[in-house]
Amino acid sequence: MQIIGAGFGRTGTLSMQAAIEILGFGPCFHMTKMVAHPERLALFDAAADGKNTNWSELFSGYHSTVDWPGCFFWRELLEYYPSAQVILTVRDAESWYDSVFNTLYQGFLRISQDAGMAALQAVDPDAAKFFSVTKKIVWDGDLQGHFGDRERAVELYKKHNSDVIREVPRDQLLVFEGNHGWEPLCDFLNVPVPSSTFPHLNDSEEFRQAARARIGIDI
Repeated sequence: MQIIGAGFGRTGTLSMQAAIEILGFGPCFHMTKMVAHPERLALFDAAADGKNTNWSELFSGYHSTVDWPGCFFWRELLEYYPSAQVILTVRDAESWYDSVFNTLYQGFLRISQDAGMAALQAVDPDAAKFFSVTKKIVWDGDLQGHFGDRERAVELYKKHNSDVIREVPRDQLLVFEGNHGWEPLCDFLNVPVPSSTFPHLNDSEEFRQAARARIGIDI
């Protein structure tokens, strides 16, 4: 693992995934990859419960990670890969909350009812397991079951970022906002700046379309 993305989802992580892969540090594991690897869901579930985890097995085939689930395990990953570089993607806390509320959280609310979960289990057991694991890691994990409380959720977002900044050695950490472009990222990774435009992916409408396509959620 060369790069650990410690930023929460909806902080430009899909754009960062694309940028990292353009720069030659891929493949990069993003939450969307959990859908592509249903055989790893049980391993992520066990890791979230604090069980002994073979991180190289869990992220086999990937040289970097961004978004959840990786950002939930950033401390464990940095301990296992002490020479990895850490990228903390950030955005304004209030706009982050609005983005998560209008995308990820709406899908979570729709499925979280017993009837919704039962229907998903009947149609697609892998998708139901994905939902269960992400609930444990995201909504009950990093967000401690408090996302419905805007003030508390924003506090948790800010605390996560401040913990990363305080604990990661300064020379191994880049704090990155989406409008920073290629230069600070390339300087941090010591690679040339590409001629292409920095990628900007996965706005709210793209997320809604992807959710409808994957598991039939209209949010």
